[in-house]
Amino acid sequence: MESYILGLYFASLCILFLFGLHGLIMIYYYHKTSRVSHTPPGDLEEFPIVTVQLPIFNEIYVVERLVRSVCSLDYPKDKLEIQLLDDSTDETVQLSHEIVAHYAAQGFDIKHVRRTDRSGFKAGALKEGLLSARGQFIAIFDADFVPKEDFLLKTIPHFFKHDRIGMVQTRWEHLNENYSFLTRAQAMALDGHFVIEQQVRNKAGFFINFNGTAGVWRKKTIEDAGNWHSDTLAEDLDLSYRAQLRGWKFIFLNDVTSPAELPAEINALKTQQFRWTKGAIETAKKLLPSVWKSDLPFGTKLQCTVHLTSNIVFPFIVLVALLNVPLVIIKNTVAGYDQYFTMMSIFVLASISTFAFYTYAQKAIHLDWRRRILLFPVFMAGSMGLAVNNSRAVIEALFNKKTEFTRTPKYRVEDNKDQWKDKKYVQKKIGKGVFLEIGLALYFIFGIGASLYYLEIAAIPFQLMFLLGFGIVGTLSLRHALSK
Repeated sequence: MESYILGLYFASLCILFLFGLHGLIMIYYYHKTSRVSHTPPGDLEEFPIVTVQLPIFNEIYVVERLVRSVCSLDYPKDKLEIQLLDDSTDETVQLSHEIVAHYAAQGFDIKHVRRTDRSGFKAGALKEGLLSARGQFIAIFDADFVPKEDFLLKTIPHFFKHDRIGMVQTRWEHLNENYSFLTRAQAMALDGHFVIEQQVRNKAGFFINFNGTAGVWRKKTIEDAGNWHSDTLAEDLDLSYRAQLRGWKFIFLNDVTSPAELPAEINALKTQQFRWTKGAIETAKKLLPSVWKSDLPFGTKLQCTVHLTSNIVFPFIVLVALLNVPLVIIKNTVAGYDQYFTMMSIFVLASISTFAFYTYAQKAIHLDWRRRILLFPVFMAGSMGLAVNNSRAVIEALFNKKTEFTRTPKYRVEDNKDQWKDKKYVQKKIGKGVFLEIGLALYFIFGIGASLYYLEIAAIPFQLMFLLGFGIVGTLSLRHALSK
């Protein structure tokens, strides 16, 4: 039995180690491509027609902010079409109708697009809007975004560098980053994705993805790639890969930012993370065979594989957590495994790699990066705590269990004075995973006790991380669901 436990633990650590070390590969390319930059485009000599699509579903708190910001874009009115793709089923419909009428009276070409059903969810709404879109370029913003006035002036010119430029993505900024530890941790994760992953992959010539919002597509690219599909929960990632497999080139602009609201309550965050995690694995299953059959360079295929499958780590995080305590007991009660435990010390490198990855991201965009990186232990604990939620997403995707697209609730929380507890859309259902998270937190209280008994001091920091992670995520999930 001991050999089985040790073997499974070792195999799980190997998976986490390989994906963890990829952070060092990203840092290597970060330095290698540091002098690579997108040539600043000149000013537009002619303004092409741009359609801005705004897919929404029950967004009563943020729809007015969204439309107002889009109507403030610095772009000729006669060259700007706005589609409010409204699949709402509540009073958002009436509010949206009034908002559209208000701006239409001011001369904006803005339409309130309603469907008879929500087939295809967000992908279906975008596809429906594309049928009547008159723009050569399609900008997309989710309901939680507040685009800056110069967004189109800084993105559209890039398309005229080359007729195979298919999509331009901007970096997300965070309206409410300092609202809580929860939003600060999310900001750190997203900064790592955009500043390192997106920027480095783009500069190095690897595939990147449209992030679902705050970007612009060439309409011809969407159509050539087969249009929007709704067979995964990551319609943005899916279309991105299909387009790049067709030879279209993408541009990521790290210096052009689009502010957005981060989820302020944890159950909304878990909904978002579940969708992103499951959608990525579904896309991997769908498109990795095409990637490996293509004539792309081997290095690009390898990067695509890591990109699409990185969420597979979550079930292994749970396994490592469960096996950690028995491992401490085996080490101190069963002889013959000393060499094995000595060899496992190398896995600490994965944690160092992850820390370096996020440090580089914070240093690149924040002057106070030293203060911000102090949050790293909390961020890591939270990432571990989300492993139960995200593991379910991975397993469902692997076993082809389909679920509907569930949008992330938004409450217009921008600063510390704003509240979300008394608003609609707060998720009151307590999932079974919450009790598993709390159970794992209690499990690690026992684990820390066992480590202290056997004087396994080196195990305690990791067990504390698991305790904090599962404990914080589990108790916050209960508190936020029961809030009034």
